[in-house]
Amino acid sequence: MERDYGAEIDGLQKDLQEIKELLVKGVSINLRNGMPQMNETNKRVGHIEKMTNMHPDPAVMAILDKLENLCGSNGDNGRITYLGVFASGNRQSTWIRNEVNTNDLLSLIENKTAEKVLACIGNNDRLNILLAILKKPMTVAQLVEECGYNSTGQVYHHLKPLTAADLITEDNSRGKGYYVIQPHRVQGIIMLLAGISDMVDPQYSQGNWAEEAAD
Repeated sequence: MERDYGAEIDGLQKDLQEIKELLVKGVSINLRNGMPQMNETNKRVGHIEKMTNMHPDPAVMAILDKLENLCGSNGDNGRITYLGVFASGNRQSTWIRNEVNTNDLLSLIENKTAEKVLACIGNNDRLNILLAILKKPMTVAQLVEECGYNSTGQVYHHLKPLTAADLITEDNSRGKGYYVIQPHRVQGIIMLLAGISDMVDPQYSQGNWAEEAAD
């Protein structure tokens, strides 16, 4: 069978043109699954590249699109939106924080606020107390039993800094001596745990946190 070199050349030229068009459009990276996704418009807003196909829900993508536009047009390092609901022990906290400037979040390290907060709650005893009270309001006697302490004095020792930080308070409407998490602090605790979950997520890498802590 005789080859049609002219048709083959035309086909190669067509393929090269398609490749050229794809290179011009560019490739963006889908950070959720690590797979390259073609960005049909290769849009940028300032220093921000618009990402596509990050989430299957159009409503979520609309929020991301707005954050990208706002961040790029204002020259910010980043903007985030987070929302949620937590209900336990007949108490509920619902929150929405929209278009938070990450520059303000980074400043919490610079002014040592992050260090103070983590030092206040960053031991197993206080975290266990917070966990117990998140589940339901508790008295000191109940916390002794729930958290495995030997005396009420041990509980009071850890309640003092948590109360001073306005993380917990007494709720006398339930009876004398019941401690609860301040409603406006619940979101901070839950979101802090969400951040920890992201840091230890083994999807992309694994770390030996016990070893790092020992250093």
